Amino acid sequence: MQWKRMPLGPLQTNAYILTNESKEALIIDPGEEPQAIFQYIEECGAQPLAILLTHAHFDHIGALETVRTKYTIPVYLHENEADWLSNPDKNGSAHFPMVSACHCQPAERIIIGEQQALVIGGFEFTIFETPGHSPGSVSFYFPDDHVIFSGDVLFKGSVGRTDLYGGDQLTLFESIENKLLPLPEKTRVAPGHGFETTIGEEQAMNPFLT
Repeated sequence: MQWKRMPLGPLQTNAYILTNESKEALIIDPGEEPQAIFQYIEECGAQPLAILLTHAHFDHIGALETVRTKYTIPVYLHENEADWLSNPDKNGSAHFPMVSACHCQPAERIIIGEQQALVIGGFEFTIFETPGHSPGSVSFYFPDDHVIFSGDVLFKGSVGRTDLYGGDQLTLFESIENKLLPLPEKTRVAPGHGFETTIGEEQAMNPFLT
């Protein structure tokens, strides 16, 4: 599996496009700039199978409806945020004047309700429930590729904020401690903002965790 990190929108939120040898693709957190996503997928000659949301904050869903409509693919999100896509107060877009309020309601949603293993096409991965930054935050772990897409839970040298709707600091640190840090140290962490890191690096160097 290969993936492309694409910082998009005013907050430079990382969308990720995952592709495999069969030219299948998964799209994680299409936050803004749908044309950039379309161009990359066209260059790869890939066929998108699904959109995966680490959580439903506005900067992670800004291009969601446009992308979903173009490819007619399902959207995976946690049940705790099932109503956030069309609620600007919950997804946060009502409180940030530099963006338009998000009112999207994809026709096909697949609700995640617990930690589970999933197979989508040729992709096999595990969904970890990692709340704290938001109630429905999840992380997508691909053990064969030694990578976890952590959304806004764990960053290089930092952790997610908890001052937005539904955030909870204690829950965030429990998620990191119980779900992410037990992974092998070589596991790469692909966060929702900023650059890639590893579990081992964060165990050793992250000032919020040491």
